[in-house]
Amino acid sequence: MAKRARITYMAHLRETPRGDVLNLHDPKPRSAMSPTAPEYGDEAERLRVLDSYEAAAIEDDPELQAIVAFAAKLCRAPVSMVSLIKQDTQHFLARDGIDQRETDRDVAFCIHTLGKDEMLEVPDATRDDRFADNPLVTGPANVRYYAGQPLVSEEGASLGTLCVIDTEARDVPLEDFQREGLRVLAQAAMRRLAARRIRLSADRAIAEREERLRRVLEGLPQIAWSADEHGNFDYFNKRWAEQTGAPPPGSADAWRPFIHPDDADRVLDEWQRCLDAGKSFEAEYRLRQADGSWFWMLGLGVPVSEHEGDPVRWFGTVTDIDEVRRALEERDLLAHELSHRIKNLFAVVIGLATLKARKDPAVQPFVAELTDVLRALGRANEFVRAGHASVSHDALRGLLGALFKPYRDGSGEDRVRITGDDVPVGAAAATPLALVFHELATNAAKYGALSVDEGHVTLTMTDEGETVHLTWQEHGGPAVIESGETGFGSRLVEMSVTGQLGGSWQRHFRADGLVIDLTVSKAAIAR
Repeated sequence: MAKRARITYMAHLRETPRGDVLNLHDPKPRSAMSPTAPEYGDEAERLRVLDSYEAAAIEDDPELQAIVAFAAKLCRAPVSMVSLIKQDTQHFLARDGIDQRETDRDVAFCIHTLGKDEMLEVPDATRDDRFADNPLVTGPANVRYYAGQPLVSEEGASLGTLCVIDTEARDVPLEDFQREGLRVLAQAAMRRLAARRIRLSADRAIAEREERLRRVLEGLPQIAWSADEHGNFDYFNKRWAEQTGAPPPGSADAWRPFIHPDDADRVLDEWQRCLDAGKSFEAEYRLRQADGSWFWMLGLGVPVSEHEGDPVRWFGTVTDIDEVRRALEERDLLAHELSHRIKNLFAVVIGLATLKARKDPAVQPFVAELTDVLRALGRANEFVRAGHASVSHDALRGLLGALFKPYRDGSGEDRVRITGDDVPVGAAAATPLALVFHELATNAAKYGALSVDEGHVTLTMTDEGETVHLTWQEHGGPAVIESGETGFGSRLVEMSVTGQLGGSWQRHFRADGLVIDLTVSKAAIAR
């Protein structure tokens, strides 16, 4: 009997044009089709919540289809639907036993569940004042029985129902297990809808983040890029095309023509080495511009790994450093020229002083000291000159070693032995440091440890984080006698350490020899 009723019901629906399926061209006005409409909460808010699911995207979803099919079997009904109540229509998101996808809202049984949590069961629609005149009851659809479990959102908004329909009235209502089963199935349907909304929210959040990132990347003054784990480029921002006038490369081979021939092998070898090792990439090279010129660029790339494994992505930038690079080259050229002129100036002064000493023996001791100081300053200047070929880096140990080179013994051994930590030294600090340690060395050679063959000096450098502590300690020299007078050497040290470097110093007269403690900030030494 149920099977026959289902066929009849489906036949009526299939023969009816879309949009008028359940109206059946009833001549009565719409107000007569559905008795007094039920009242429920804020309809605008309910519709907003319903729209937030964008449920049309999961129409005929397999999970929902399985739910309605099981609901029909559970309740022994020919038709079952997941019905959503929209502004003007009732939309069937999933259905079993019916081909129609929607009906007009004003004839829908389901609107009577809005604002309610409990199931609506209509055993015989012809005997229910709410539905007796409904076209679905009086017309060919021949609806007699209806049971609908409300679909309620987390916000408490009624979205529609999971319902079953029969063309035969029922004297006996659903059994408890059927009612409970329909309720559980409705909850499952809502979980599917909720999962859809969560996915939508996550997708929107991802899309918003991607859009924000895209705007940031497109707004950067640098070229920004990304690559897969194999080093194949899959993104360049618009700066690439603006600078090169060409489409972005997809691989290292496609990148090569944009790199200056003198730089290409070095840069691409470094890129491959970083890919193999999973290490950050950094290289300066010349990039071909849209007009055919070459600009110096700084390329940077960092690998991104998952769970501390191998890199899965690379992200990087290419920054225009052409003006900076050319400015540095001009600075180095100027520094070289200045150094050359200073060196010549020292030579001229030494020559003039020496000539004067030959004519006036009385000034020879002074001239000897002056020329020693000038030569020490010349060595300091030579050491810190940018690009000097004789040194590998501008470090304090190297500067001091150059100053103390004249004090080696006959076998070439250093009599001033430098130990401890090394720190960078800048051009501004080189002169006061050279003056201080030249003064200490010449005094030691005249009166202290370096004045005797068995004497020597230890210079210990200690990096203390923000400051550097330097201890000059003489060993094996003549006995040291403390003088109450402040000589030229002390004034020179005070002027250089305290006045120019902003540091402090102390002098100790010990039985083994003179000890000088200097403390200077690393920042001052690096200037």
